[in-house]
Amino acid sequence: MKMIDIIGKKRAGMELTTEEISFFIQNYTDGSIPDYQVSALLMAICFQKMNMRETSDLTMAMVSSGDVLDLSNIEGIKVDKHSTGGVGDTTTLVLTPMVAALGIPVAKMSGRGLGHTGGTIDKLESFTGFSVEISEEQFINNVNNNKIAIMAQTADLAPADKKLYALRDVTATVENISLISSSIMSKKIAAGADAIVLDVKVGDGAFMKSFEDAKELAEAMVSIGKSVDRNTVAVISDMDQPLGFAVGNALEVKEAIDTLNGVGPKDLLELCLTLGSNMVVLARKAETVEEAREMLIKVIEDKSALKKLKEFIVSQGGNSNQVDNTELLPKAKYVVEVKSEIDGYVSKIDSQHIGLIAMELGAGRATKEDDIDLAVGIVLNKKRGEKVLKGDTLAFIHSNNENKIEKATKDIIDSYHITSENKEAVPLIYGVIR
Repeated sequence: MKMIDIIGKKRAGMELTTEEISFFIQNYTDGSIPDYQVSALLMAICFQKMNMRETSDLTMAMVSSGDVLDLSNIEGIKVDKHSTGGVGDTTTLVLTPMVAALGIPVAKMSGRGLGHTGGTIDKLESFTGFSVEISEEQFINNVNNNKIAIMAQTADLAPADKKLYALRDVTATVENISLISSSIMSKKIAAGADAIVLDVKVGDGAFMKSFEDAKELAEAMVSIGKSVDRNTVAVISDMDQPLGFAVGNALEVKEAIDTLNGVGPKDLLELCLTLGSNMVVLARKAETVEEAREMLIKVIEDKSALKKLKEFIVSQGGNSNQVDNTELLPKAKYVVEVKSEIDGYVSKIDSQHIGLIAMELGAGRATKEDDIDLAVGIVLNKKRGEKVLKGDTLAFIHSNNENKIEKATKDIIDSYHITSENKEAVPLIYGVIR
């Protein structure tokens, strides 16, 4: 079998066999096939596309390229949740303790933030002493004992995806449904979950800008899950404005705690209830999403989800006093109001711009090597559909660098679209793919 023949076959629009896909992934992972040949194949895939059988084979070949986490020693149905990335997306910190409080094991691998999207691990490290660098044995023990653990993704998990993604990023071959869906699903399957709930974002702050593209991606990932016997559900949710109000690590942690206390943003809570109810049904703890939703509301009302968050933080070395008193979380030196210059209604907030402004303040990374400031970020005060008068506060800048405030203020004002008439509401949940 030769790589040049595989490239030519896909260039001609023909299907690749399971063996050809496995050959390409295996030999690229071990360095036998050079980047330039793989680049040619990726471009051929972008032009000629892959069918669902090819996409599933590509996913499983990437799963087989490295370690597969064995979670068989964890009791119960393990349900994982994955977001395609957004701004102010704090769902993991709210959702996982809610689900774990119902006795459902949540064994999750998460990553760090890069660019305008935040990372769950960075947020969790706002808790003094908290560590995701735990052994596989401790990870499994924590889930069995507390029903929840989160650890960093290992380099040995789907290493083919890591190599392919780096190459796609520099060869303009990122935007292909088969390549995107196999990248996401290979890591989720290798992480060992029995069932997967996907939060597919759509809008300005998401990778998928249109509903049609988001729906196609959601359907592809659900089909991959089905083909490898993983119950998979995808929720398509709005990212045309930041989720919740807070954008920045410790600020988002505080907002997550507020939500578990029953006083968080309505959109964040609603998305967590939608994602969570599907997780509960997949774990067979409820017959319907309506029943599951009531169960999740109860664990917020009786504070058992908040208690579960504290147990989780302590189990991984963190300071649970910061849950009881969020004033103990990292705080910025400067908090500055950004005021509206005109009257009207908020018709849109450029999510990606808000995420990039937070990154420039120090809340995110431009490169993987960058350090982040856990305390800084932005807290929105007005969201889409709200009436605004000149002089009203649009947002609060949290910064440790006084020199960055003036530019951040101008950029936030530019990110708010204020119109004379209130535009039609955009849904938070566009649909659920089962």
